[in-house]
Amino acid sequence: MSYQKYNNFKDFYQFYLTEHLDPLNRLLHFVGTSIGFCLLLYVLLTGHYIFILYGVLAGYFCAWLGHFVFEKNKPASFKQPLYSFIGDWCMWFQLLTGKLKFVEKKS
Repeated sequence: MSYQKYNNFKDFYQFYLTEHLDPLNRLLHFVGTSIGFCLLLYVLLTGHYIFILYGVLAGYFCAWLGHFVFEKNKPASFKQPLYSFIGDWCMWFQLLTGKLKFVEKKS
């Protein structure tokens, strides 16, 4: 499968969502990003900077587990890491606020 390089985030994010259709993959991304967010808050409150590394590791472990085990695709972060990082936070926020569902209805 060939991969298109995206020059703007809006177009990339539409692709990004198609790579995150499996509900367990979305859940794992949400959990991993939530852990990362909580650990970032912990760092800000305590100054224990090593927890930034733990947050990144937890986030990527959950996301890659979701891709390789459930979605059965390669993470977009291998090709466009910055857009993927931003996309993960956008998807997390949309899942948190209900704009995006963990389980999408088939049309």
